[in-house]
Amino acid sequence: MPTDLPNLLTLSRIAAIPLLVMMVALRTPWGDVAACAVFSAAAITDYFDGKIARQRKAVSGFGRMLDPIADKLLVGAALMLLAGHGRLSDLALYPAILIMLREILVSGLREYLAQLRIGLPVTRLAKWKTGFQMGALGTLLAGDTAASVLQLGFLPVSLIGETMLWTAAALTLLTGRDYLWAGLRHAGAEDQTRRAEPAIRP
Repeated sequence: MPTDLPNLLTLSRIAAIPLLVMMVALRTPWGDVAACAVFSAAAITDYFDGKIARQRKAVSGFGRMLDPIADKLLVGAALMLLAGHGRLSDLALYPAILIMLREILVSGLREYLAQLRIGLPVTRLAKWKTGFQMGALGTLLAGDTAASVLQLGFLPVSLIGETMLWTAAALTLLTGRDYLWAGLRHAGAEDQTRRAEPAIRP
């Protein structure tokens, strides 16, 4: 049911997006602190919604459908906010583009494989990618401005965030390649089956 706790946690990630947009739009140090807090809280729900659903044996079709959608909406919104507000360096735009393209690729593969009733399992490497990606986006949303008001101005927060973003992009390429190969393998098997069908008909 949509009102189950795991599904409510998933829905909260989508609900957090307008608040995230407002906080970034303030363009103030404390707004950046709040944006980081909102994004981080939303990202953490990605871990707990699945864990709680498995513990309670409450995994639902609604949750399986909405969970990856909520993740992609949150990540896409954060990347567009960072790029649109000039919070990424020119160099950091490249890993951001890679991450966005990977999300589109995986969404397309999941849709295709769902028609064949084949699931696309989340690998351990993909979980590492998600961890670095969420950590990078939260750090970049805070930026050096938030660090200064939190008395952490001695830390190169933006540089740390961009380094993590590059790491996430590298993992994105690896996991995207694995998912693409899985999709191509199933597509090839489907084509072979279709070509063989006329030959076995009486």
